[in-house]
Amino acid sequence: MIAQLQCGRYRIALARPLIMGVVNITPDSFSDGGRFLDSAAAIAHAHALIDQGADLIDLGAESSRPGAAASVSAEEEQRRLLPVLRGLRGVSVPLSVDTVKPEVMRAALAEGASMINDINALRAEGAVAAVVASDAALCLMHMQGTPGTMQQNPRYDDVVAEVFAYLQERLRSVRAAGVAPERLVVDPGFGFGKTLEHNLELLRHLRRFNALGVPLLAGWSRKSSLGKITGKPADDRLAASIAAALIAAQNGARILRVHDVGATRDALAVLAAVQGEEK
Repeated sequence: MIAQLQCGRYRIALARPLIMGVVNITPDSFSDGGRFLDSAAAIAHAHALIDQGADLIDLGAESSRPGAAASVSAEEEQRRLLPVLRGLRGVSVPLSVDTVKPEVMRAALAEGASMINDINALRAEGAVAAVVASDAALCLMHMQGTPGTMQQNPRYDDVVAEVFAYLQERLRSVRAAGVAPERLVVDPGFGFGKTLEHNLELLRHLRRFNALGVPLLAGWSRKSSLGKITGKPADDRLAASIAAALIAAQNGARILRVHDVGATRDALAVLAAVQGEEK
């Protein structure tokens, strides 16, 4: 396992779980739809998450929630995203951009993004070429189907083995194109083409993914699987989200993608104290 992640101009130590704060610059996110579509609101929210202790900020300008509407154009995605990236220049943490489009990746990197977080694992034509020459970190996620269809009837014979094999193949492909392992992160894609039991099985066996040799990102925050377990709506899943984040951290996740940064940071501080780790 690499000790530091190359993330643009940053070298991020992975000795403890890192917190990635989520900023959705969309009108239709499942968790906070429309609250941060305005650029000024998104910029202010990002600053607030940094003040709460976020180690990275993940900016998304196209919703990938289950059942999401047709993809927005690259032009619209950039119209939402780029003013926020520009407004956050000079912040103290790396900025990640959640996108599947090569043209948006190129524009984001030109505006100073330090990480590309791709739910499509750089499978789009031109995606690898758009990022290979940069020094940005790259997160490769597993997804069965597309956001619009992925939750209709997800099926696996062995979800852990199949997700592992997919991520292993994507790592090999991206590394063969010339990307250094120090730039790579993988995400099993909780909630992306998985039932509740698929998600739980992946969480139970998360440590298996450490064999891939790169940091593991886990995103459980406010997701519908937690709603199925607790019966709570998206805006009332804080306790469940923290529980899932702690279990993911204990099972090897090095980056936790969350909406509630301050509460997650406090929970991780207690875990670190119990484990005798540095906060």
